[in-house]
Amino acid sequence: MYKDEMIQLHQFLVYILKYLAENDQIKNDCSEYISLKISPHHIHKTKAEHKHAIFVLCKIIAQVINEKDENSIPDNVCNSLTDLVERSQNDIKMA
Repeated sequence: MYKDEMIQLHQFLVYILKYLAENDQIKNDCSEYISLKISPHHIHKTKAEHKHAIFVLCKIIAQVINEKDENSIPDNVCNSLTDLVERSQNDIKMA
């Protein structure tokens, strides 16, 4: 995937998170994403950083949906997203 496509996906996931946040207090759930200090508007950030942010957002969105409707997302999906977040974090550290 090209960097500009990742940035678009990043923006889309932020919109989804904002939609989910309208009725719920999920600020605490977003602390991991907020601590990254990266948004879709930061085009100077690397592709790996945007990729990591995407995985973090996916993990948060999956957790929020799972909390609202238990067992709507299988545990193995949530676990896989957690693994992807860790691996992408390691990729950033190695770069």
